[in-house]
Amino acid sequence: MTDFPSLAELAAEEEELQLTGFTNDDAWTLGSALVTRARQERLPVAIEVSRHSHQLFHAALTGATPDNDSWIQRKARVVHRFGHSSLYVGQRSREAGTTLEEAFGLDPQQYAAHGGGFPLLVRDVGPVGVVVVSGLPQVEDHRMVVAALRELVSRQTA
Repeated sequence: MTDFPSLAELAAEEEELQLTGFTNDDAWTLGSALVTRARQERLPVAIEVSRHSHQLFHAALTGATPDNDSWIQRKARVVHRFGHSSLYVGQRSREAGTTLEEAFGLDPQQYAAHGGGFPLLVRDVGPVGVVVVSGLPQVEDHRMVVAALRELVSRQTA
């Protein structure tokens, strides 16, 4: 099993991975980068990029199932509700010795504090959307999103 990053590490990622803006073209660039990696590594994932709950990009690669779309929705709800990555929210509960369901009374059929959902943060604006990957173990879903966001941030600030 992959070790979970600490809450401090996850918070630092959110601070680092802030965009200068976020357009439909950026959604395409981000989603396409995730698809390229998934194809290269033959990863059975589903990917979604949305801005203000408007789906701008969706892909389901070979091996992904309808359950992955359900996971995407549940992870996205966590990001929207708490303003942090779904892994951050899950880790915060783990470090507090509880679960999301126990701490907030949320229905696990509607909310999943499992890695793979990440807020699209625009510097000096705040959250404008969500990117989610589902299909791998949760820390791997999260790391895949972080790598693609890091690439997009690098392009924007170059």
